[in-house]
Amino acid sequence: MIGRIADRALTVAEALLALALAATVVMVFGNVVLRYVFDSGITVSEELSRFLFVWMTFLGAVVVMRRGGHLGFDLVARALPRAGQRACRILSNLLMLGCCGVFLVGAWEQTAINLHNAAPVSGLPLGWAYAAAVVAGIGLGLIVLADLLAALAGRDPPPRPEDLVEPGA
Repeated sequence: MIGRIADRALTVAEALLALALAATVVMVFGNVVLRYVFDSGITVSEELSRFLFVWMTFLGAVVVMRRGGHLGFDLVARALPRAGQRACRILSNLLMLGCCGVFLVGAWEQTAINLHNAAPVSGLPLGWAYAAAVVAGIGLGLIVLADLLAALAGRDPPPRPEDLVEPGA
């Protein structure tokens, strides 16, 4: 049940990423054409594309984490026996969960501080840009927590997708 919800959330996140990327491309390309052809431009497109880029970065980090695509160093852990691998996985998840907590607290504070500050051109609250970090902190934390609970229950980690396996490994 939780896996299906996570998969649906991943599908929604990927759709939002695609929409944000398309909107950014249209705004930036349109602005370039307007500047060079008509000697004008849409000022708000630069600011909005910056906001979308921030959201794409943080939301993309959650999607990549769910797929197991972040860089990792597991040379030592793979050389250990099964119990040692499990201990390393649990310790790693606890450390990542702590980092997610610190990150989330800082992101929440910045969002709250900047919620009443307006962007200079669009007038949108700057807190919306910082809210991307809040969403990422929650998403990453939930993914790490799920893996921690699986490790504590003795379940093996999910296999890495074929397109993410290093060549020659």
